[in-house]
Amino acid sequence: MEIVSTGSAPSFPSQRNQQDILASHLIGIGATRIEERFLAIAHQIETTPVQFDASESVAGAGVLFLLPFLEQTGLFSFHNHYHELAKGYYYIDFIVLFLAFMYLRRIKNPEKLKYYSPGEFGKIMGLDRVPEAKCLRGKLKEICIQQKATQWNIDLANQWALEEENEFYYIDGHVQVYTGYQAKLGKKHVSRQKLCLPGMQEFWINNRNGMPYFYITGEVNEKLLEMLDKHIIPALLQEMPMKYTAQQLHDDPDLPRFTIIFDREDYSPVFFQKLWEQYRIAVITYRKNVKDRWDEGGFCEYSVDVEGNQTKMKLEEKPVELNTVPMREIRRLSDGHQTSVITTNKKLTILMIALYMFSRWTQENFFKYMRQDYDFDRLLQYTVEQIDKNFSVNNPEYNNITYKIGKVREKISRRKASLFELIENNINDDLDNTNQYLKKQIFVREELKILEDEEKAWLEKRDRIPSQIKIKDMPDQIKYTKLNTESKRFQNIIKMICYRAETSCANLLSPNFKKSVNEKRALVKSLINSSADVIPDYQNNRLTVNIYTQANQRMNFAIEQVIQLLNESETIYPGTNLVLNYKIATSELR
Repeated sequence: MEIVSTGSAPSFPSQRNQQDILASHLIGIGATRIEERFLAIAHQIETTPVQFDASESVAGAGVLFLLPFLEQTGLFSFHNHYHELAKGYYYIDFIVLFLAFMYLRRIKNPEKLKYYSPGEFGKIMGLDRVPEAKCLRGKLKEICIQQKATQWNIDLANQWALEEENEFYYIDGHVQVYTGYQAKLGKKHVSRQKLCLPGMQEFWINNRNGMPYFYITGEVNEKLLEMLDKHIIPALLQEMPMKYTAQQLHDDPDLPRFTIIFDREDYSPVFFQKLWEQYRIAVITYRKNVKDRWDEGGFCEYSVDVEGNQTKMKLEEKPVELNTVPMREIRRLSDGHQTSVITTNKKLTILMIALYMFSRWTQENFFKYMRQDYDFDRLLQYTVEQIDKNFSVNNPEYNNITYKIGKVREKISRRKASLFELIENNINDDLDNTNQYLKKQIFVREELKILEDEEKAWLEKRDRIPSQIKIKDMPDQIKYTKLNTESKRFQNIIKMICYRAETSCANLLSPNFKKSVNEKRALVKSLINSSADVIPDYQNNRLTVNIYTQANQRMNFAIEQVIQLLNESETIYPGTNLVLNYKIATSELR
């Protein structure tokens, strides 16, 4: 067969024009809006217009289903606190919404973006492509320089509490372990690892259903009682809305301003009395050091509604006085074990007290879910800051000596037990073995004397050292510092909004999934990661999101019910006039 030459080089699909090659090298793969990007590099445009193209089977476009929930939860309230970024291709509205979509899709940090197609993600956002990790970190730094995260968080918490008409606040500490070397952080007890490790202590304030309001970060190693007294209670009184008016509190002397619920860590009847007498704040917590048992015949069975399921509880109430402070004590009988709960709330029924106290597990579920799904404990910024030089902390040297004293006392206790055993054996044994026992006793007594002298020496040394020390008086090699938390706080707020948005969506699905909270959340996550068609209609100002079918008809039916409500909300996509219109593929097949 004769081969005929055409006189020109063959054309292969991999050959691209010079403009595309330049764009991929300078701007990134997937970039198509070349002119706008070069104008942004030259700082010649204010913002980049959102422009959707008709796209089929866009991976992860199901995340658009959560946009109405994000808006309702308050994602775009950041406009009240943050100003626009410097001129560039990506503006602040895009960055905030992009972060929310990232977290909802379980892209837990900017570094994970390299495993996702920027162009495909851009189809969801109305741009040609989304930023890479380096660009996103730069934008985050520019946002966080404004130092507005704390006030944004407080304003959101105020809005959420006002909508929920909440009067019960759940308070719990959460430790984020630090494994770096730049900062010198105090050690905290990490209950999930049963170790004392350096880290940051956060104190979270949530509602009964585990929905977060705000959190306060400890400076070094403050206890919950100290944080409540100095920071949390003042923040609740000053920043959060009160359900009851001053007139209602005046008319009913037993009515609390609000009630706080926490575990045994903050157990102090004297402090509870102070909260009531000074602020009219009630507490519900577990009682410590319960040694007596109540007659099981006095317990009555109650039916409690927990997450739509009826649970039986055997409860009994008695008045009790702890450290001269009158309180109510409620006990729950379960498999022979009596769990004691105490409260200064005089208005709640025995059933409601038990229900509120035993709902604390929702906070543990919140922390667990956020760690697993949102990489909650990841420290996103490693800038070290100095602590106020006059801030007082536990003296590390004092703590070290206390630890050594405890170890010596353990040895003394063992020697005393050994000596007692030798004396008992000597009494019960033959007289012929008395000399042998006496020699052993003399040896143990000598050891005991050495240990007691050592204990006395350590005690005298500790008495010469203050238990508290100011940061400025600490040696440089152990002087505490802290991490800059602004970036983490900003991203935590967005994660809190995402969690609340997910929960709102899951609650709408609840009529179809009554038995399992996890089942509802699993459907929401499946929906978020679903593919969908994104079809803009600029003549009628509509953006149609056609979500692909789920694994079974039950899920599809549940989504159809929610879609009807979302379409009635007529949510507008940020930066456009397009009203979101949701569909599901299965509805078109009928």
